Amino acid sequence: MQPQTRGGLRQAVEAGRIRRRSVRDEVRENLIARLRDGGPVFPGIIGYDDTVVPQVANAILSRHHFILLGLRGQAKTRLLRALTTLLDEWSPVVAGCEIHDDPLAPLCAACRRRAAADGDDLAVAWRHREDRYVEKLATPDVTIADMLGDIDPIKAAKAGLQLGDELTMHYGLLPRANRGIFAINELPDLAGKIQVGLFNILQEGDVQIKGYPVRLPLDVFMVFSANPEDYTARGKIITPLKDRIGSEIRTHYPMSRADALAITAQEAWTERGDGAPAVHIPSYVREIVEEIAFQARADAKVDKRSGVSQRLPITAIENVVSNAERRALVAGEPVVVPRVTDVFSALPSLTGKIELEYEGELRGAATVAGDIIRAAVSNVSMAYLDASDTRPIVDWFETGGTLQLTDTMAADALIDETARVDGLHEAARRAVADAGDTPERLASAVDFVLEGLHAQKKITRSDDWRYAAAEGPRRPGRREPALDADSPMPGGGRRKYYN
Repeated sequence: MQPQTRGGLRQAVEAGRIRRRSVRDEVRENLIARLRDGGPVFPGIIGYDDTVVPQVANAILSRHHFILLGLRGQAKTRLLRALTTLLDEWSPVVAGCEIHDDPLAPLCAACRRRAAADGDDLAVAWRHREDRYVEKLATPDVTIADMLGDIDPIKAAKAGLQLGDELTMHYGLLPRANRGIFAINELPDLAGKIQVGLFNILQEGDVQIKGYPVRLPLDVFMVFSANPEDYTARGKIITPLKDRIGSEIRTHYPMSRADALAITAQEAWTERGDGAPAVHIPSYVREIVEEIAFQARADAKVDKRSGVSQRLPITAIENVVSNAERRALVAGEPVVVPRVTDVFSALPSLTGKIELEYEGELRGAATVAGDIIRAAVSNVSMAYLDASDTRPIVDWFETGGTLQLTDTMAADALIDETARVDGLHEAARRAVADAGDTPERLASAVDFVLEGLHAQKKITRSDDWRYAAAEGPRRPGRREPALDADSPMPGGGRRKYYN
């Protein structure tokens, strides 16, 4: 049982049942134990095992305050919040203390007076590790009083104290993070004069409250995050503050598609539940969504300084599933199986996350995003479609065959409509292992083959989903009658023409 008084806590410390140590020592020693156990240092942080995590571990082992520097959507905040897992589960504090004083060595005037009056009967409370993490998003309107503290005239008036009395102090966020972790996100947005106020706590380990001749040697582990884009766009980290931050650690986007897939699978809301149909997302759909982010980061029309957040594939796959879910609900299908054409319906989740260069602005966000999707489909389909498998399909189109589909067509209707294309169903089954399990999976695989051939420019279509004959001479042979764009189709929805 945890001690509830100062005397009981002292006995537990003397007996070795409870250890007294600074926050940075506590985090360091718990990290050492985790490294010896061989488990993941930060569970749930994917793609940083060989890059960022070792650098963070080195900073902690060095007892450094540190900053994570990287573009948006690189899990900086998530990594900072994961530091709480390296704190002890429970920590003793003086009950009711605003700055969570150590009962055996209180700092604030109020706790010192209580300790002198109550002695070993001073009440002790226990603070959970999650409550020892304080996070502040830096904004230009933050004041020094918000961060450090100031005089509280109301407290002075109620207690009948002089304004110069230490008991009238109102503590800011930093003192309230005492004996814990204090994180500041987007540090360059913090005004320079406020950054100056952090000097003492980083170097000398104390904070001086405005208007008081008082020194508080706080025990705080300080960590920061920043986006390099902000250095010139909204502010900068002043040089003396950077000099006092022990380690600067650069984050990055996932380096492999496998890491990106794991992150999206962990973060995206795709299992809908609540009476909704079951969801099966084919591997090629997941890969295409991830490849969109990789293609966007390499596209010359996309602003590299802004970056392409890892949130893009997360929100995109959610939109893709939702479009497929809507189709399944209308068609009464028992399982939701997204198709490649559903990715094009996810444009609203893409365009807001891509900052464009001048050339991209001229073309328009939707056009650029559409080009990126097609490049992603082409890249992924190369690994699934073999030229010998798809040659009969291309021949069928080149000899005049025409196929009309809609993006809302039920799986059974799509299968019936595409059955007349030479070799299409066979190619879909060869390309996708489980394509034959259900009509929904086969329909998705067929759609993937068609979109893959289009992305590889073996069949063509216009931006308004009207497919025309491929460039070059047409082969002699049969000609399917052209279909009117306004004629009704099974399943309804807009038409897509493959030629």
